Amino acid sequence: MTPFGNRIRELRTRHNVTLTEMANALQLSPAYLSALEHGHRGRPSPGLVQQICGYFNLIWDEVDEIKRLAQLSHPKVTVDTAGLEPAATELANLLAERIAGLNQDQLTRILRIVQERG
Repeated sequence: MTPFGNRIRELRTRHNVTLTEMANALQLSPAYLSALEHGHRGRPSPGLVQQICGYFNLIWDEVDEIKRLAQLSHPKVTVDTAGLEPAATELANLLAERIAGLNQDQLTRILRIVQERG
């Protein structure tokens, strides 16, 4: 599941909306919306993000957060380490190789380290 998909699922649960109801309201197939939630589709288009925000009547801060999560939700990432230190290439490759075996605590710790830069 992507950060965007997780947030959409949380919104649906909070508003007591089924996946099929939401998909129909947005004129999407339930299969597409499910794939988007589970990270089997690429990041959503800006237009779809706006539709979803309107569907849930989100306010400014929530809209900004949904847009941010959409940008961070491409499930198949390419990391270009050309021109960087050898350690950057090693890190990218090890992460790609081992990310599926990391638990939530480990993922959270790594995420915090990477977020420190921003």
